[in-house]
Amino acid sequence: MFLFVFLDIIGVLFLLGEPLIPSLFWGGIIPVIFIHLWAIPYVIAPYTFERSYYLFFGVYGVINSFVYFLVIQKLIYSHFQIFGIAPLILGSILFVSLLFIMNWMNTRLLYSGTYSRLQKGEKTVNLTPIASTTGIGYVLAHVIFSSFFVESVKILMIIGVFSILSVAPAYFSTSIHKYFYIRRNIGKVKQIYPQFGLPKRERTLIQKRGKRT
Repeated sequence: MFLFVFLDIIGVLFLLGEPLIPSLFWGGIIPVIFIHLWAIPYVIAPYTFERSYYLFFGVYGVINSFVYFLVIQKLIYSHFQIFGIAPLILGSILFVSLLFIMNWMNTRLLYSGTYSRLQKGEKTVNLTPIASTTGIGYVLAHVIFSSFFVESVKILMIIGVFSILSVAPAYFSTSIHKYFYIRRNIGKVKQIYPQFGLPKRERTLIQKRGKRT
């Protein structure tokens, strides 16, 4: 759903729309093709490639956010004939900042033990305000800086929508860290979840053995 709806239908179609800007289009379509090819093993054998799926999903999040960033740049440059690099530089700073804050928040919550306490029910923390504040800040910053180049309220609203849509895939990029964390602690993962990374047939056998014992 995320790959075909959020990336292809929403992201790629806007890049393909008129007027087509070749540099932005190819800058987005190459990573899109790459992530689609990478998705094939998870369609064929999702259980077998369970561990690397976290890496795949994280990279997908970065690519999806990047495509939305390119769509925003296209809206600014194509509709108002801007030739300077100021929108590109400012937009790039906001894009990188969004990814950085999301991943910083994830690692801070992980290594502080917050995730563990939440899972055990020892602590209740509403993560929504943290993510919401980051997302709202990104959206407002994008709309404010775009208003210096864009005079159309309609275009500013579309930019705001794409900024909002960018928040979710940006958060998905935290799966990259999850992948490396699992890889470093695969022994502990196997202790908690013996079926992790095994084909579906072997998982079924382990489950049957567990029921017998």
